[in-house]
Amino acid sequence: MTIPRTISELTSAFRQELHDIYPDAEIRNIGYLVSEHLLNYSKIDFHLKDNVPFSAESGEMFLQMLGRLKKGEPVQYVTGSTEFYGLPVRVDKRVLIPRPETEELADWVIRENKSITGNILDLGTGSGCIAVALAVNLPEAKISACDISAGALEVAAGNAGDNGADIRFFQVDLLDPAVALPGRYQIMVSNPPYVRHWEKKLMQRNVLDYEPELALFVPDQDPLIYYRSLALLGRKYLQDGGKLYLEINENFPSEVMRLLKNAGFYGVEARKDINGRSRMVRGMK
Repeated sequence: MTIPRTISELTSAFRQELHDIYPDAEIRNIGYLVSEHLLNYSKIDFHLKDNVPFSAESGEMFLQMLGRLKKGEPVQYVTGSTEFYGLPVRVDKRVLIPRPETEELADWVIRENKSITGNILDLGTGSGCIAVALAVNLPEAKISACDISAGALEVAAGNAGDNGADIRFFQVDLLDPAVALPGRYQIMVSNPPYVRHWEKKLMQRNVLDYEPELALFVPDQDPLIYYRSLALLGRKYLQDGGKLYLEINENFPSEVMRLLKNAGFYGVEARKDINGRSRMVRGMK
């Protein structure tokens, strides 16, 4: 393939090679993301400089990226970065790519607790995106975050450093019945694994082939396994009046709400995401 030397040629090459994988609008967005990554182009630059030549070295790097994209690798892993709540977040195969509904969960926490000065814990932090967003937007709070994966914690710590976020990280298995947390908290928040294994057949290959299974899936016969643990941890480690915020599988809002109520939480509320799907639940101790 001819090495692209302009954005116009890049867009044409990407459209030709990726048309079986992505719709045209998504291909154009991928072109923008890789040009932002390699050329530091803004969206305006992407349109206004479409015929301005760039170096052959950059063209070669674009072709290397295209080869990875053709295999179905998500563009966020190809560039190594994404954005969450307006903040830069580095991602690789050790962590999930943050989703828009997780931004909505973080936004719920931030909007309801603007003056908080106490302790907040993000359980199952992954890339650290929630914890970083909370640390930046709730600067008087003391943020901690945990995960079972040492690799994820390494990514999360890097993202905290990149964004000047003061976060305490520690490793823990949320399903360990003997788990002990190091403090008491005013807020606990979590986006735990909640996709049932049978739902794999509904998912795109670029998710199944590249994103960490440990962070995605739960047993078909026990889809609420993490929520039971989180409810118990919330009852034990939340301060009186503290809040537990959870991202959930859209198929189980009633079940998660009932679980929290049965665990002794009050004011239990489910919220819909921008697409009208029930994706978040909050309960108070």
